[in-house]
Amino acid sequence: MMIDKTKPVLLTGATGYVAGWVAKRLLEDGLTIHAPIRNPNDKEKTKYLDELAANLPGTIKYFQADLLTPNSYDEAMKGCELVIHTASPFKLSIKDPQKDLVDPALKGTENVLNSVNKTDSVKRVVLTSSCASIYGDAVDTLNYPNQTMTEHQWNTTSSLKKSPYSYSKVLAEKKAWDMKKAQDRWDLVTINPSLVLGPGINPNATSESFAIMKQMGDGAMKMGAPDLNMGCVDVRDVAEAHYRAGFMPEATGRNITSAENLSMLKISELLRPTFGKNYPLPKKTIPKWLVMLVGPMNGIPRQFVKDNVGYPWKADNSKIKRELKMEFRPMTETVNDFFQQMVDNKAFSKK
Repeated sequence: MMIDKTKPVLLTGATGYVAGWVAKRLLEDGLTIHAPIRNPNDKEKTKYLDELAANLPGTIKYFQADLLTPNSYDEAMKGCELVIHTASPFKLSIKDPQKDLVDPALKGTENVLNSVNKTDSVKRVVLTSSCASIYGDAVDTLNYPNQTMTEHQWNTTSSLKKSPYSYSKVLAEKKAWDMKKAQDRWDLVTINPSLVLGPGINPNATSESFAIMKQMGDGAMKMGAPDLNMGCVDVRDVAEAHYRAGFMPEATGRNITSAENLSMLKISELLRPTFGKNYPLPKKTIPKWLVMLVGPMNGIPRQFVKDNVGYPWKADNSKIKRELKMEFRPMTETVNDFFQQMVDNKAFSKK
């Protein structure tokens, strides 16, 4: 499947954390981006993308669209051969999981793909999914072959009540594969990142990744870090993975996009040489029973602690290295670049 680079590329969620770097990669290559956003006239929202476009060979055109409005992507999609769908909420503190997470992820994906089905020019869709659609909690992976996640597994343990964010990613990705199978004009490639870290194109962006890093630097973890292990990947590498998934003819299926498995304490150790003098980075792991005790006060459910703290996290990233020739930058570079951006942005006061 060859994609013509003279044709525009539709990029949903263009003002988001991952999509900002996808936009930069497309603009560097001289491509035209069609960016459907809720309010194209909000120059505050688009200023970082506008700055990129002003200094790079590509161009960006904004269209008005909303994830939950059927047909609202039709106009922006005209003439596009490639659709990159990144728009989906990532927030863990929500009031109504159905309305705040599941509807935007599931209905949003459905609306975008309904427009794809109506737009004859589209040949390929790249969907930002997540490792959250592969596993629900770290404890689940103990039952996987070699206790390691691969592209063959699906998360079967999350629900509207338990890890609704992960549940929203499962439903959205499954819906995309169902809609792909129902036709034969366009193909689908999914990028399934682990925890995405690294500096944002918009230095004021917020995501769960920013929240974790903020806790490292503002003293929330100075007594110690929970023994939480997770796959991590640089946001710039995730963007590169989307780009390759879009333009490499051999790209197929699901793609675990994860560089290294890190613990919270390991992240702190990577930061300490540069920032340890000035910021109260955690120096030890706190016992699980203590996390169980104080977790709920910090918005971390006991069930999450029970099923994730103290377990290993392993994922096989050989497919994306083999098929998309991905090489991942070292996490020490990622976390230090990220923390430095937050320092420059006065994200935490020194203790």
